[in-house]
Amino acid sequence: MAKMDMNAMLKQAQQMQEQMLKAQAEARNELVEAAAGGGMVKVKANGGGELVEIRIDPRAIDPDDPELLADMVLAAANEALRSAAEAVEAKLRAQMPDLGAFGLPGF
Repeated sequence: MAKMDMNAMLKQAQQMQEQMLKAQAEARNELVEAAAGGGMVKVKANGGGELVEIRIDPRAIDPDDPELLADMVLAAANEALRSAAEAVEAKLRAQMPDLGAFGLPGF
């Protein structure tokens, strides 16, 4: 009987792994956008944690203050990546509510 339980548990773990891989693949299609500097810098990121677009309004380019532009790009990029990670986590939670039972961090 213990052998059957172990086989069932392994099968369930394999199904969960397949679900997680599918959810991660779908997450790459999730896009989020964040802005900084009153919208002068906009960054898009996907659920795979990749930046996919950076738009900079020409008015944000001040040759006398390149640090300000760098700060705006950094702020928008970090916010986009944070938002993308949150979107992925929410998607995984919705598709796999049992993850918390396995003590996985963040679930």
